Amino acid sequence: MAFDLETKAKEGFIDDHFELALHLYSQAIQLNPKHAELYADRAQANIKLDNLPEAVADANKAIELDPSMSKAYLRKATACMKLEEYQTAKSVLETGAALAPAESRFSKLIKECEERIAEETGDLSMQTPEALAKNDVPAKEIELDKDQPNLEIEAAPPKPVYRYEFYQKPEEVVVTIFAKGTPHDCVKVDYGEQILSVAINAPGKEAYHFQPRLFAKIIPEKCRYDVLSTKVEIRLAKAEPIHWTSLEFSREVAITQRVNVSSVSASQRPSYPSSKPQRVDWDKIEAQEKDEKLDGDAALNKFFRDIYKDADEDTRRAMQKSFVESNGTVLSTNWKEVGAKKVEGSPPDGMEMKKWEY
Repeated sequence: MAFDLETKAKEGFIDDHFELALHLYSQAIQLNPKHAELYADRAQANIKLDNLPEAVADANKAIELDPSMSKAYLRKATACMKLEEYQTAKSVLETGAALAPAESRFSKLIKECEERIAEETGDLSMQTPEALAKNDVPAKEIELDKDQPNLEIEAAPPKPVYRYEFYQKPEEVVVTIFAKGTPHDCVKVDYGEQILSVAINAPGKEAYHFQPRLFAKIIPEKCRYDVLSTKVEIRLAKAEPIHWTSLEFSREVAITQRVNVSSVSASQRPSYPSSKPQRVDWDKIEAQEKDEKLDGDAALNKFFRDIYKDADEDTRRAMQKSFVESNGTVLSTNWKEVGAKKVEGSPPDGMEMKKWEY
């Protein structure tokens, strides 16, 4: 049964039905979970569908089951290069090249990784003359095995077996997966430059795989994890002390980088206090300070003064008459209303008017 599914998956891949092939490979893996070839082939299908973290996870599983399978290293490197994780890809390619020295693709891709790494680090000595002349040319399409099929069928994503959450500190991100009572030997965690891969295969539970492309780069050798009684706690060491707005990478979210002052042009540099004399409008500053300090009755009086200052003659007469006749309890701007009669006082609620006798 697993062999039939594998055959159909390969046929689907060859016909460019990548989703279908992915689905069939997954079914075959359920029937034969120890077959490394299935994971390597499913990794290829995931690469075609741009499911790159999943492709890395499948390639890792294939390598775990069969460390001598050179094409599994090629699959993993291909996915890492598409994720722009060139350091990781180069290391994987070097391991694969040692297993298959006659395979020219390894040396070709290692050279490409070195060029990309040099571009990122600014190390011109690692770049070829062609790369120096065309630094703006995007990475070439990575050759994939011609004997591998491509599949495409959309299946509703299954509900995760475990939930997770994360928080961060300036130097690290802590990811917590709530997998209660999971034995330590059932948990496998791998790290890339910008990839986290978690696999949990607990007895009696559905296998759990979590492979996000991370918001920013990490330092794999400084990352660690602990399997506790109620959770799996993963500590990711940040490559740079920037704030992660999410755990997973998104092209829509801009990463705030620290500014290298030496690389900033003169027009972009921030201005600093200067000893050069500058003209200061102290009257304006004093007026602003007074305005900021006003509150209560002072603020209210200023408000009325501003109205009076910009009002026409009838409005000013209305304000003066209403204020005087009401003993300061009414202020009207409607001359037609207050000009025809005496304005009676209107005390606040709970108070009453009293006439003073001298």
